[in-house]
Amino acid sequence: MLHLRSLVFNVFFYLWTGLLLLVMILLLLLPGDRLILGIGLVWGRGNLWALRVICDLKVEWRGMEKIPEGAILVAAKHQSAWETFAFFLPFRRPAYVYKRQLAYVPLFGWAVWKARQIPVDRGKKGEALASITAGAKIAASIGRQVMIFPEGTRRPVAAPPDYKYGVAHLYRTLDLPCQPVALNSGMFWGRKSFIRRPGTVLVEFLDPIPPGLSPTEFAERLEADIEGATNRLIAESRARGEGEEPLTPAGGRN
Repeated sequence: MLHLRSLVFNVFFYLWTGLLLLVMILLLLLPGDRLILGIGLVWGRGNLWALRVICDLKVEWRGMEKIPEGAILVAAKHQSAWETFAFFLPFRRPAYVYKRQLAYVPLFGWAVWKARQIPVDRGKKGEALASITAGAKIAASIGRQVMIFPEGTRRPVAAPPDYKYGVAHLYRTLDLPCQPVALNSGMFWGRKSFIRRPGTVLVEFLDPIPPGLSPTEFAERLEADIEGATNRLIAESRARGEGEEPLTPAGGRN
C-alpha cells in the first residue's frame, strides 16, 4: 500500500506541476511577479493537500509568529524536494537562490525567471557570490524573503552538516535579520527516494538572528541552532514511530 500511495501521489505531483506551468505561460506577458508567486502558493497548497489525502503525510508548522515582517534572509535545512513547494505557505514572496541550469528547463525555467528568483552558477565559483549578492540585494530592496539552503543541496537525514560560506556572506552584505528554519522532511520524502511515508513533517521557525554579528559568530550560531533543532525534531518523530525506519545500534536497518 505504501508503494501504491507513493505512485499515485507522484503521478499527481507531475500532472499538477505540468498543469500549473501551462497556466504560467499565460502570465508571462503580464507585468510584475505577484501572479507567478501566487501560482507557486497554489502549487504548494495542492501538493500538501495531495500528500495529506493520498499518503497521510501532514505538516506541523511551529513558531510562525517569530517570522519578521518585510525583507529577511531565510536559512533553512534542506533534506527533501518537499520544502521547495511547502515554503510558499509561510513565505509569500520568496526569492530562492537556485542553480542557473534550472533556467534552461522548458516552461519551468521561464517561470523561475518571471518570478525573479536568484540564479547562481556553481561552476564559476569566482562569480557565484557576486551573482547571488546582486540578486539578493534587488530582492531585499522590494521586500522579498531571500531564501537560501546553507548547505547548498539536499542532505540525507543522517548526514553530517556541511554549511557553506554563502549564507554568512549574504548575512553580512544584506544587513537583515536571518530566520533559521529546522525540519525533518527527509524522514518522509527522502533524497532520491520514490517513497512518501505517512506521518507529520515537523517544521520549526527558530528565533531570528539579528543583523550585526561577525560572519564567524553568525555561522556558528546558525549551524548550532538549525542542527540542534533538526536533531530534536528527528528524535521526536522517531519516538512516535514515524518516518524512515530507525537505525539499529549495529548500524543496520530493522
